[in-house]
Amino acid sequence: MGRTGRFFEMKLMGEKIAVLTAYDAPTARALAASGLDLILVGDSVGTNVLGYASEREVTLADIVHHTRAVRRGAPDAAILAALPFATYGTPSQAVASARRLVEAGADMVKFEGPRPEIARAIKAAGIAVSGHLGLEPQHHEEKRLRAKTAHDALALETDAKLLDGAGIGLLILELVPAEVAARVTRLVAAPTIGIGAGPATDGQVLVVNDMAGINDGAFRHNRRFAEVGRAFTEAATAYRDAVKDGSFPAEANAFRMPKAELAALEDGS
Repeated sequence: MGRTGRFFEMKLMGEKIAVLTAYDAPTARALAASGLDLILVGDSVGTNVLGYASEREVTLADIVHHTRAVRRGAPDAAILAALPFATYGTPSQAVASARRLVEAGADMVKFEGPRPEIARAIKAAGIAVSGHLGLEPQHHEEKRLRAKTAHDALALETDAKLLDGAGIGLLILELVPAEVAARVTRLVAAPTIGIGAGPATDGQVLVVNDMAGINDGAFRHNRRFAEVGRAFTEAATAYRDAVKDGSFPAEANAFRMPKAELAALEDGS
């Protein structure tokens, strides 16, 4: 069953699944201490941490590196790691990439798009797998709401059922109308995790930098539960001022030699 198998039971019991991204050990440690259900090492690391222009620049080595860091910070947590762009073009490539993420500490891997053959191959290799439909950041250059029309919504439902039949353990729904996400959640056995998909999904995920107010951007799907970015800037400003005016370091921050050693030092000069 592993760390991720309980999500099916949570869906059946109506218990919501709380998910956040993390990219480093200290953040993972804090999220684990919060009682979060699942940590996602997403390709959002590219634009939120690495300074890349898009998720497409994220490499498998990047995700491996950050998954290892998150696992070190949260040794007992359930971790979902994203397969980056162009690392799951074929079933065999997907399995090889997924194995590298599992070796780095992931309990489950995630890929984008309606590719049931990819899901089947990864599951057949003994690796838990999550799908991702709606907005696909790796493949959609325009970050906008998906499945807005009845035609597109029905197509998404079909894709979701195909992924579900292929054995996915989770399904992430990103930027789709709440009504569509609710229908998909009822249609599939796999727990659904929404981001910008309304309240009816089985759980929610946010980018930790957005949730904590580290990023400046204001997104409709996000709630800023803190203003960590502002607090960090204020702390750095206060530090700069203290260094400039000489109030830091204070006596409490300094280390002193024993008086006898200091006297010997001065006598020897």
